[in-house]
Amino acid sequence: MIEVKNLHRHFGGFRAVDGATLEIETGSITGLVGPNGAGKTTLFNVVAGVLPPTSGQVFMGGEDITGLPPHALFHKGLLRTFQIAHEFSSMTCRENLMMVPGGQTGETLWNTWFGRKRIADEERALRAKADEVLEFLTIEHLSDHKAGQVSGGQKKLLELGRTMMVDARIVFLDEVGAGVNRTLLNTIGDAIIRLNKERGYTFCMIEHDMDFIGRLCDPVIVMAEGKVLSKGTIDEIKSDERVIEAYLGTGLKNKEAVS
Repeated sequence: MIEVKNLHRHFGGFRAVDGATLEIETGSITGLVGPNGAGKTTLFNVVAGVLPPTSGQVFMGGEDITGLPPHALFHKGLLRTFQIAHEFSSMTCRENLMMVPGGQTGETLWNTWFGRKRIADEERALRAKADEVLEFLTIEHLSDHKAGQVSGGQKKLLELGRTMMVDARIVFLDEVGAGVNRTLLNTIGDAIIRLNKERGYTFCMIEHDMDFIGRLCDPVIVMAEGKVLSKGTIDEIKSDERVIEAYLGTGLKNKEAVS
């Protein structure tokens, strides 16, 4: 699905991503882990078009998408969520979902005057779709709540719901579990697994909770100092001397600390 080749992103003299090469296979839930400052979020931002690369290439399904802006990638089915949810706080949860699909009839002034029936029909379909998504995520009881007033974990579910309002092919999740209580984290995990198994979504996720990564992800890719350090199953990663040293700098004698 995604191939990253020798990717660099520099900020002055600082090399946040320094020659990273990796692949994300179609139909996988791939974990991306590493110590703070490893370059994970910067890599996400470059792949998702938020930042241009200094050098290197990104391919999606064999197509070179290097440097394409987020809106172009959105229409190709590449979406990302953020560590801090980006909801429209004064709108309801349902309305947050309904506004996601692009090219809606009501977006042009002409159609608001002469295409009212079409707009009404479209809004009914979007409302039904949004309600289906909210039910899938088990937050249908929040449909009429202002998005800014729900909990952090519920906002993360809402972010995931946005990806369901369009034909997403691959979703990049940036610390979807950050600040989320264990109950909601399990709900988010269940939703990700169902989207992967039932709807064919491919995921790549940054996460620091190794139990969460272990439950969802295979393979797991480890980054350190802007480079890809290792790739394997969660058990292989946990027992890799290079990974342990990247996290702790102390070698195998303390490997239980990353378990």
